[in-house]
Amino acid sequence: MRPFYALIIITGLLLLAAGASAEPTAAPGYTLETFNMPGAAFAGLSRDAGGLLVSDLATGRLYRRGADGKLAAFGPVFPHGLDVIGDPTGPYQVVRAGDVLVVAQGWTPVNSDEGPFDHALVALGAAGQARVISNDFWNPFDFIVAGGTYYVIDSARNSVERVRADGQKSTLLTFRRIGEAATALRRLSPTEFAEGNSYDVDAVPTGIALHDQRLYIALFGGFPFVAGVGKIVSIPETGDASKPQLDVEGLNAPVSIAFDNDGEMLVLEHGTYNQNEGFRKGSGRLLKLDKMTHDRKIVLDGLTRPVSVLVWDDRRLVVSELGGNLYFLTRESAR
Repeated sequence: MRPFYALIIITGLLLLAAGASAEPTAAPGYTLETFNMPGAAFAGLSRDAGGLLVSDLATGRLYRRGADGKLAAFGPVFPHGLDVIGDPTGPYQVVRAGDVLVVAQGWTPVNSDEGPFDHALVALGAAGQARVISNDFWNPFDFIVAGGTYYVIDSARNSVERVRADGQKSTLLTFRRIGEAATALRRLSPTEFAEGNSYDVDAVPTGIALHDQRLYIALFGGFPFVAGVGKIVSIPETGDASKPQLDVEGLNAPVSIAFDNDGEMLVLEHGTYNQNEGFRKGSGRLLKLDKMTHDRKIVLDGLTRPVSVLVWDDRRLVVSELGGNLYFLTRESAR
C-alpha cells in the first residue's frame, strides 16, 4: 500500500473546474479562439502530424482534432474517475512515439479495482491494441519522448524517471522537500504556522520539456500551494542529474512548460490557492520568458485551472483547461 502522504501531496492540483468564469484575456498582438466541450476536463496536449491530440479526464477518452475543428474520439476508454482526494484521474497525456501513441495513465480511481493500465505508460498500436510499457509508477503526470526514451514525471514520487522502450526504468532524480518560512504560510493559517519557524512542503514535479539537451521540470509545490513557491529547474539529458539547476523561481503553481521556435520558455501557471476557495477562478496564466533577460510577459491571463500548453507552430499556441476549454492563441503577423 502506498504511503498516505504520497496521496495528499497534490490535493487540489486537478480539481474539476466548477462554474463559469470570464473569458481569459490575450496579450496585445494575439488573437484568442475558444473551443468548449461541456462536461469535459481537458488535460494533455500534443501534435500528431496535422492533428491535435487531447486527453479528457472526465471520460477517460482520447481525442483528435482535425482541420475541421471537430474532436473525434479514438482508442479505448481509459480508467477514469476521482481519486481518494476527489481530484480527477485518468489519461493525463498522449504523445506520438514512432508507430505508436503513448499514454500516461494516472493512479487508480477511488472505489475501483486496480487494473493493468493504472499508473502506467501505455502504448496504442495502429489497430487500437494496447500494451503496458511500464506500470511501475505512482502517478505519471507528464512525459516526453527523445531518442526512443521516455522521460516521465511521477508527481506522487516527486521524481523524474527514464524509461526505455522495453520498459526498463531508472530514476534520474528525486526531489527533496522544499523549506518554506512561516511568514508566507501564516497568511493562510496564522494559528497553524508559528512565526519564526520553517516548514517543508513537497516539490511536486508536474510538467517537463526538453530544450538544448536539458530537461526542464516544473515544480508545482505541495499543499498549501503558497503563491510564488513554484520553480523551474533543469538537468542534463545525459550525464549527472543529481544537482538540478534553478532556472526560474517565484511562480504560482507551474504545471506545464514548452519552448517556442525562438527558444523562449513558456510557463503555464495553474493559479493561486485559497483554503476556502481552492484554486481561484481566473488566477491561471501563461507566461513567456525572454531567453536573454528572463523578463516575464503575460501572454494569456484569467485562466481557471489550466493543465497543458502546446506550441503548435511559430505563431500559434494551444492551452487546455479542466473546465472543458481549449484556447487557441495566434500571434498577429507584423505589418
